[in-house]
Amino acid sequence: MNNDGSSIITGATGMTAPPFALDISPDSILTFTLNRNDEVPKCVMTLRHPGGNDAIAFKVKTTQPRRYLVRPNQGLVLPGQVSSVSILLVEKDKETLLQSYDRLGPSALEHSKDKFLVQSSVVTPDFARKEGKVLAENLTAMWNQVGSKGDRVYNKKLHVRHMVSPAGVSVSSKPGSSMPASSAVTPANDPKLENMSPEQIFEEITNLRRKYDELVAFSVNLTAERDILNNTLEQTKRDLNREIQSKGDAVSVQTKKGSRGFGFNILQVLIVAISCFIMGGLLGEEGVKSFLVKVPGLGNYLTTEMEIPEE
Repeated sequence: MNNDGSSIITGATGMTAPPFALDISPDSILTFTLNRNDEVPKCVMTLRHPGGNDAIAFKVKTTQPRRYLVRPNQGLVLPGQVSSVSILLVEKDKETLLQSYDRLGPSALEHSKDKFLVQSSVVTPDFARKEGKVLAENLTAMWNQVGSKGDRVYNKKLHVRHMVSPAGVSVSSKPGSSMPASSAVTPANDPKLENMSPEQIFEEITNLRRKYDELVAFSVNLTAERDILNNTLEQTKRDLNREIQSKGDAVSVQTKKGSRGFGFNILQVLIVAISCFIMGGLLGEEGVKSFLVKVPGLGNYLTTEMEIPEE
């Protein structure tokens, strides 16, 4: 119960649906059949007025708003009328589910956590007479305030089931099953489009524009991330090249230092050899003896040898 005494009635099992609860088909599970071709998985949900003289507003929500395209996601069901809601599974998530199925088998698609919620509430005759953009804005404002003022709202939860269709088999277009891509994306081939009210068409255009803006923003973000990764890769390459070059220079310096540690180089050895050769030629035999006499120790020995008396 709310503070003002009114209640929000939910669509839980075992509870009686109120008079303003729409007749929803399928009533519990939305089935999306995944095909290995260009067909877009699509489920058509019908909302039928339960009877009475009051118009009923509805709102369709999902736990995965980026995975499904719902059109329209809100609107009015007038007495005696039926509204259709088309739910499309986007291509990216379809491919992801198929890859999981190929990798893990049927168990990968069991126990899907995706859910939908259909809310319905009675509106006043003045509210029901609104059309076009004014009606769409009033519906949005009304559903944004649901629960804050004790509004009587019926909530119906539906689960999602994903199935893989055999390749090449056409899928039936009955509610709750997938539709061919041509029917999903071509308004002229959708028989329900003729039954849509102007406000529903406007809401559909608004949803498509919002999805387009989201795709553009996503593409811009991907481009920015790609540029950041490219810049990081180039910087890493430059750092690696500098590190390799610095290590090469260090090894070269160590090699030069090691070669200098072996002593005289070839030029110095040649200069010493040539100098010795020239000095030997200039001194001659007598000069060499005089030079050797002056050497300590060796000079005394040579002097004694040279002073031996003749017999």
